Amino acid sequence: MSAGLADDTESLKKRIKKLSAQAIEHKMRLHDLAEELPIAWETIREVAACTHEAYQALAAARTELAGVGGDSG
Repeated sequence: MSAGLADDTESLKKRIKKLSAQAIEHKMRLHDLAEELPIAWETIREVAACTHEAYQALAAARTELAGVGGDSG
């Protein structure tokens, strides 16, 4: 693996770690909302959409990492 590719792979792994933390944060927000229902039921779509987007971004980054031969960790 060339130095440039190794740097790109490490950068992508760092991005995945950050995206994973964000996805977990959104998941917990959704979980907390579900436990508190019917309080704030009006925010279900917004919270769910943010959670979906976070996990979609994480999945895309993991697919990108797999494409460059990295570990999808």
